[in-house]
Amino acid sequence: MPFVSPEDFAKQKIAAIQEYSILSWHAIANFFSRPRYMADIITQMDSIGVGSMPIIILTGFFTGCVLALQSATSLRQFGSISLTGNLVALSMVKELGPVLTGLMVSGRNASGMASEIGSMKVTEQIDAMRALGTDPLRKLVTPRLYATVFMLFFLTIIADAVGIAGGALVSVTLMGLNASSYFHNSYRALQYADVVQGLTKPLFSAFIIATVGCYFGMTTKGGTQGVGKSTTQAVVVSSVFIIIVDFIVSRAMIGIFGR
Repeated sequence: MPFVSPEDFAKQKIAAIQEYSILSWHAIANFFSRPRYMADIITQMDSIGVGSMPIIILTGFFTGCVLALQSATSLRQFGSISLTGNLVALSMVKELGPVLTGLMVSGRNASGMASEIGSMKVTEQIDAMRALGTDPLRKLVTPRLYATVFMLFFLTIIADAVGIAGGALVSVTLMGLNASSYFHNSYRALQYADVVQGLTKPLFSAFIIATVGCYFGMTTKGGTQGVGKSTTQAVVVSSVFIIIVDFIVSRAMIGIFGR
């Protein structure tokens, strides 16, 4: 890797932030003017949402199972094993459900977006689109952004539900808890602020996944090797941003709702 002076390195990073900001702004604004390419949005919803359901269901279910197993083991020492449902529900809805769903979708779809668009970039298909009068951002980026935001919201709800169900399975079969009591405690533990916090995070995560994946795809250089590099960078950067934004949103929600 060639040496780059600190000044040039700083200029490159600032230019990258500028390009990313412009791409994100145009991707949002394009939806409010024609053409909207609704068929592409529906296709991306199927690919991103329906295609990600198996991994989301498996991840959410076994996360709930492990959470219930570990929680019940610890709570039993204090004679509070009946609170297992409370802990599983709060943990899944407020934190684990949104974050794990975002990370799983990032690993699957941010890489897919970067590789698809990156391949089009290095084979000059995007230049051909511009030559034919089609805006690549409107055609490629905007449908992926809105499809990801829409579908990740519902994928998070599914992950929360199957996580609580997985916790119930472990609590009833291995810990001997009453199923009715478990679900009742889970329901009572959740308040309006918890649900709002858990369903706000996917909106930010989806925005990060789509825009970062498409940005690295649109800026791919260097042939097939560049496609592989862009794919790796998209997954790493989007995953790190999801965790950072999760902390920021959690802090903001605690400041607003007090919990």
